[in-house]
Amino acid sequence: MSLLLGVNIDHVATLRQARYALLPDSPNAEPSPVSVVEDAKAGGADSITIHVRVDRRHMQDADAFAVKEQCGLPINLEMGNTQEMLALALKVNPEFVCLVPETREEVTTEGGLDVAGLFESLQPTIKTLQAAGIKISMFIDPDIEQIEASARIGAEMVELHTGCFANAFGPQRKVEVDRLTAASTKGHTLGLQVNAGHGINYTNIVDLYDVPHLAEFNIGHSIVARSVRVGFQQAVAEMTELMKGYRG
Repeated sequence: MSLLLGVNIDHVATLRQARYALLPDSPNAEPSPVSVVEDAKAGGADSITIHVRVDRRHMQDADAFAVKEQCGLPINLEMGNTQEMLALALKVNPEFVCLVPETREEVTTEGGLDVAGLFESLQPTIKTLQAAGIKISMFIDPDIEQIEASARIGAEMVELHTGCFANAFGPQRKVEVDRLTAASTKGHTLGLQVNAGHGINYTNIVDLYDVPHLAEFNIGHSIVARSVRVGFQQAVAEMTELMKGYRG
C-alpha cells in the first residue's frame, strides 16, 4: 500500500511571524507559506495542510486564500470548531477539513479531539461543511471510543494523533504502536480512511511501517526543520522516500 504525504506548512508562517507579526503588510515579510508549495509538489507531496488558529499565531486568513488559489494540490484545512473558523472554511473551500482541539495555551496541538464528548456540538459543523462538498477528518487519539464516535458522526476520515508515539522511547514505543494498530484496524473496519500525524520525523517513521491500513501521513515540523539544512524540496523528497518502506 502506497502512503500519501500531506505537508503541513504552518511553521513556514511561524518563521515569518517571528519577525513580521506586527508588520503584516511589509514588503519584506518573508517567508510566505505559498513560496514553499512548489517545492513541496516537486518533492512528492500529495496535499498541503494548513491550520489557521483563532489567535492567528502563524497562518493568516490571507495565507489560506493564497495557498488555495496557487497550490494546485488538495488543501487540508485544520480548524477548531468555532463559527469564525467555519465561516472561513466555507470561503476558502478546501478539499478537506480536519477538526482539531485548540487552546490558546498550547504551543502546538496537544492531544486529540474528544469527538464522543463533543458529539452534539460537532454535528452541525460537520453537516455544514459536508453540504459544501468538503470531506471531514477528525484529529483523535488512537482510542477505540473516539474511532467509533467519528464513524457515527459521519466523518470520512480520522487522523490518529501520533504525539504519544513520537514522545515514547524504549518499551513504551511498542505500547504506542500497538495502540495505533488497534485504532487503525478499528477505523478501517468501520469504513474510515485512516491517516496519522503529529511528531512523525525522519527517525521514528520506521516504527510506523507495520501499523496497518494507514492512508496518509501529515507531517510539518520535521520537514520544515530539515529544510533549513537541505532545502524544502529535498526535505520533502527524503520523507517520501522513507515512506516507501511502509508495509501496512
